[in-house]
Amino acid sequence: MDKEVRENIAMITKMVGDIGKKFIEPHRKQWDDEQVFPVEVFKKLGAYGLMGVLVPEKYGGAGMGYHEYVTVIVELAKYDPALALSLAAHNSLCTNHILMFGNEAQKQRWLPKLATAEWIGAWGLTEPNTGSDAGNMMTTAVKDGDAWVLNGTKTFITHGNSGDIAVIMARTGKPGDKKGATAFVIERGNPGMQKGRKEDKLGMRASETTEMVFTDCRVPATDVLGEPGAGFVQALQVLDGGRISIAALGLGIAEGALEAAIAYAKERHQFGKPIAAFQGISFKLADMATKVAAARQLINNAVVRKNNHMKVTRQSAMAKYYASEIAVEVATDAVQVFGGYGYSKLFPVEKFYRDAKLCTIGEGTSEVQKIVIAKDLLS
Repeated sequence: MDKEVRENIAMITKMVGDIGKKFIEPHRKQWDDEQVFPVEVFKKLGAYGLMGVLVPEKYGGAGMGYHEYVTVIVELAKYDPALALSLAAHNSLCTNHILMFGNEAQKQRWLPKLATAEWIGAWGLTEPNTGSDAGNMMTTAVKDGDAWVLNGTKTFITHGNSGDIAVIMARTGKPGDKKGATAFVIERGNPGMQKGRKEDKLGMRASETTEMVFTDCRVPATDVLGEPGAGFVQALQVLDGGRISIAALGLGIAEGALEAAIAYAKERHQFGKPIAAFQGISFKLADMATKVAAARQLINNAVVRKNNHMKVTRQSAMAKYYASEIAVEVATDAVQVFGGYGYSKLFPVEKFYRDAKLCTIGEGTSEVQKIVIAKDLLS
């Protein structure tokens, strides 16, 4: 890691810390309780260049790499994992899909608005009956003159209602055909794109998750990303980077829970001494710290390869799988260290505990990651 990257990481850590203390901590519980998606916070993050971390400067982005991007997610997750999830979805899915596969005119048209958070982005692949089985999606797009007409429903879409723009995968061929899906960019205001049901979730409650409904939604042929039929292959490549994002999210949750547990174990006294002095607690903290360190190394391995434009399918899946699972484990142990107070909303570990589970599900379950890893190992 060169000097410039180290300096960027130090700058980002301080920047996110300042934003977190001033604009997130005072409102975190209310947003979680009421499922408020705080768009105004993302506007502030956009003003600091954090909503277009990977976008080149010529398109209004920060022009940084994955080391910096992971740092943004990790540090933001310590304040509110839900906001880190939304930032990741905006950056690595919607924005990155356009960056990777858009033509120059499309990049010039959409990336500056996304990189500054003038527009919030969504990305739609999952459907009610085809989660991991995305190849059999039921949302269809039929060519009609110089446009495509989309019909169908997407589900569990981050920013599905609040997003100003969405990249949507729709089937343009036969079910199961790897060349039977196409990626479309749809701007809010299109009369064929309607808002859908909002999910009432266990965790990540300040990150909006909804259905997206398409009824005779006409999309100009100029708003297709890449070639018709290439959408599914594109989506898999986008998800390679997206897995690093979720791995970073899991790491941020685990680090935040560990830091909270260490601080509490030093402050909380029982039988005349801090509970950190008891082996039952200190060994638990040691296990937690070891898992966090291992997750960070797996993520760094994927990041180095990604920055060097190397294949990262196996490495990103390993990082996502492990970091997601240890996020749940470390958050669970943090609640245990806090005892009864860990079960109370007075302390942050309760929220880390609820938020962590999403990491093992979103952008490919842990079971799917094992399939990806095994397939790459055996190919």
